[in-house]
Amino acid sequence: MSIKKAILFSVGLLLSQLTMAQVQAWGGGADDNLVSFGFSFQYLLQDYKIVRQDNWRNPIIDPQNPNGTPLTTPITRISSRPSPGFTVGFITRYRVAEHLEVRATPALVFADREINYEFVNPSDNLNRQIQTTSIDMPLLLKLRSDRLKNFRAYLVGGVKYSLAVSKGKVDENEGPLQQKILNKRGIGSYEAGIGCDIYFEYFKMSPEIKVANSFNSVLAGNVPLSAPLSKLFLHSIMFSLHFE
Repeated sequence: MSIKKAILFSVGLLLSQLTMAQVQAWGGGADDNLVSFGFSFQYLLQDYKIVRQDNWRNPIIDPQNPNGTPLTTPITRISSRPSPGFTVGFITRYRVAEHLEVRATPALVFADREINYEFVNPSDNLNRQIQTTSIDMPLLLKLRSDRLKNFRAYLVGGVKYSLAVSKGKVDENEGPLQQKILNKRGIGSYEAGIGCDIYFEYFKMSPEIKVANSFNSVLAGNVPLSAPLSKLFLHSIMFSLHFE
């Protein structure tokens, strides 16, 4: 059984047991306070929605020798498959009303992003990973249902600003096909998802799944491998466990 399937099975089993419980747990009093704090762990998958140039099929050309021999055969496909990452973060919750909260969940993110190039000659095929460490700063609204024993469902949505810890740069000493594809240092996104609050005697746990998409293209810089690309939009799927 894979890790993701094991997590989903465990959460499903836990939910079924808790909703059948007869005694209502206190939950550490998290819902009783106007402001409360917590922490979270998150597993995420990130990929790009790729917008290509009109002439994206052309071979990759060495910018230092534009009239010389192409570096590759013509391109047949450019794709991005989901790559895993994880985050650790903190929660600050403000209760606006019985069923509405404002949440700030800053987190440190460790993630990889991937772009694959396929060419007429398969020996030219390339896989480029873009490794990032960033600080996520989401501001979210959480709309909660009525509490059913030790269970409460919710919807969550809002905006997020992500700031890379270090600014990437192109190494001019690398070969044209080895130069890194860069992303913008600051990225704005929107998030939306669903989750549930599960109440224990001394704390509350909230499994949650969200999707996020960048508002604008995250593509930055100009290297040979970015020439076929017009825009890159960052897409994320996140599974979180929040504890309060």
